Amino acid sequence: MSNEGHEVLALFYELGPAENCEAAVSQVVDKYGQIDALVNNAGENDGVGLENGNPEKFLGSMSNNLFHYYYMAHYCLPALKKSQGSILNVSSKTAVTGQGNTAGYAASKGAHLALTREWAVELLKYNIRVNAIVPAEVMTPLYKKWLGTFDDPDTKRREIEKNIPLGNRMTTAEEIADMALFLISERASHITGQHIFVDGGYVHLDRSLSVLGG
Repeated sequence: MSNEGHEVLALFYELGPAENCEAAVSQVVDKYGQIDALVNNAGENDGVGLENGNPEKFLGSMSNNLFHYYYMAHYCLPALKKSQGSILNVSSKTAVTGQGNTAGYAASKGAHLALTREWAVELLKYNIRVNAIVPAEVMTPLYKKWLGTFDDPDTKRREIEKNIPLGNRMTTAEEIADMALFLISERASHITGQHIFVDGGYVHLDRSLSVLGG
């Protein structure tokens, strides 16, 4: 982006501790004087399940995938009230479909959707919009890492893509970014409290097509 003439500030923080989230927000406000939008997106499908996990791992997964969404929104709120900006929470299809052996991640992603509706109601009086994106299968570095855990990653990828109705391909990171930019922009000025599925029809159409024999 900087190569295209945009001013960019890249900050690297471990978002687990609340004080780190506060410091990151303060750094942005100190430099730019305002915050127009917060996109909560950090997290990892860490495979902490019910049978193969334990209370400590479960809480650790929640810390890695949920708590910082609240921390960041809390510390951004004073600036967002001034700008009448927006919050975007990136969730996951596991919040509504389940996956198996990933209880901590799924619980966190379900909480993202609940918080989206809760905050949308709470922040109406400030004209702050709150929405969520629900991706399914998106090719990212972490996703490639996960595919690498299989004996034949290419075959596994083809098996997954076969079940994605629109184009039999994975969603790209750019397609998620396009929706994110739309939802935090003025073009989405009357959209709040929504869960937007950007998944090539994976969550809803795949089940219908299976019933129809598609």
